[in-house]
This record gives sequence, C-alpha cells and structure tokens, in this order.
Amino acid sequence: MATSRSIRVWDLPVRLTHWAMVLCVAGLYATGEYGWLTMEWHFRFGYAMLALVLFRLLWGVFGSEHARFVDFVRGPGAIGRYLRNWRSADYAPAIGHNPLGALAVLAMLALILAQTVSGLFSNDEIEWYGPLSERISIAASAQWTEWHHLGQKLLLFLIVVHLGAVSAYRLLKREDLVQPMLSGRKQRSDAADARWRSPWLALALFSACLCVVWAISVWGPAGPY
Repeated sequence: MATSRSIRVWDLPVRLTHWAMVLCVAGLYATGEYGWLTMEWHFRFGYAMLALVLFRLLWGVFGSEHARFVDFVRGPGAIGRYLRNWRSADYAPAIGHNPLGALAVLAMLALILAQTVSGLFSNDEIEWYGPLSERISIAASAQWTEWHHLGQKLLLFLIVVHLGAVSAYRLLKREDLVQPMLSGRKQRSDAADARWRSPWLALALFSACLCVVWAISVWGPAGPY
C-alpha cells in the first residue's frame, strides 16, 4: 500500500476568496435583513462580494490547477459515474472539486454574481439606491429589487444545501472538506502537488476587479430621478 503524504491542492487565492465570501454573505444578510450596522455597510459588503466573485471567475480561467474550471467542470456522464461510484465500496475522494461539487461551485458563483449585479440596480424606494439604479427607469429598478430579494432566498437555500453536503461527506464518507480549504492541503498517496500560479498574478487580477467595482461605485450614479 502506498504511503499517503500531504499534497498541495487549494492555493491561497482560492482559500482567501472562499472565506472572504463567507464573511461577506454573513455581513450582507445581517445588514440587509436585520439592520445590523447601516445600509452603507450593506453596500460595502456588496462591493466586496462583487470584486471577489469577479476575481474567482478570472482565477477559474487563469489560476492554479485545481482552481481552473477546465480542471473540474464535467458533463452529465461524469456526474452519473461519480454518483454511482459514491454509493460503491470503491469510492475514492476527488483531489480537487468532484463532478457533483463542480455543479455547486458553478451554481454558487452564478447566483452570487446575479445577486451582486441585481443589487447595483436595486433601491428601497426611500433612501438607498444601487449605484446603477438611476441609470434605468423606476419600474425597471423595482423589478431588479424583486429579483434581488428572490436571489437572497435562493442563495440561502444553496448555502444550506452546501453545508448539508459538507456534513454528509464528513459523516458518511469520513471525508473532511473543510480542513483542506483552511490549510490548502490533503493527504493523498495517488497524486502530486498541484501546480500553483504566482500570487502576484492573483494580486494583479484582484486589483483589476477592485478597480472595476470602484468605477461602478463612483461613476455609476447618475443623480436623482
């Protein structure tokens, strides 16, 4: 039997993005639903989340081995084989994202992107207006606001499913998905270290995303209706 060893899987940009998104979701929900702090902070968390999801999409194209979409996005056939294997005694944990987890990643990123974009066009009809809400009609902004509220419910549902899946892997397969997202490493005997890209590339891409979000926040508003 081959001896397992600690291998690199998740690079620092993936881990930081993941946990920063967790903090942003908590902050957005607390400020938007329970009035924690002020709505100004809701905007700040929203801008941060938009920068994070834009960066994660870019890192999925230009990033490290297991962060790239081509590494883990598979078709229906691969998902079916994985599900059949999951129920068998021959189940072997994936090194990066498994085919089923890939669906969750894509769904989460798509929903977060949609939610942050809808927030840019939303308003509360009283005091707070998204930076792009004044670029469209009042009726259109009201529609975007409805979508924003719906997206919140869908995102919470997806988070519950995600947490349930993480717990199921831990309880049923004895597979810890949390620790690798903290340390970046897994114990494996059948794989080598992942090829990680330069953190300077990650910093450059994230800086570009911050510039885009900053431009939206500064130049987006068109003045009062």
